[in-house]
Amino acid sequence: MCSVLQLSRATYYYEAKQAQDTVDELSPLVKEIFRESRQNYGTRKIKVELKKLGYVISRRRIGRIMQNQGLVSNYTIAQFKPKRVSCNEENISNELNRQFNQQEELAVVVSDLTYVRVNKKWNYVCLL
Repeated sequence: MCSVLQLSRATYYYEAKQAQDTVDELSPLVKEIFRESRQNYGTRKIKVELKKLGYVISRRRIGRIMQNQGLVSNYTIAQFKPKRVSCNEENISNELNRQFNQQEELAVVVSDLTYVRVNKKWNYVCLL
């Protein structure tokens, strides 16, 4: 029959090996390591901790387990880092000479801009 189908006998008798389902036993371990690290560890450090316990597992699999469990490291979220920018650094003439009481309304407008962090996002507040 194998010769009619032009298959080797090894292909005919081949049975795919079932992958060991270690996700069930590793999920609680990954979750426990993540909680003990105060939600700071990512896949790299969790892999090191699992290796200490004798488990060899890829970072990709750890990432999938973390994603399924809804575990997100504190350091995964992008942090706001203000950068020093060279714009608005030129000397501006002092035309008001600190005399803010003017005769006409809106003849001179003064404003200020600042950042305020709300719900883990930076927002700008401009006062006129």
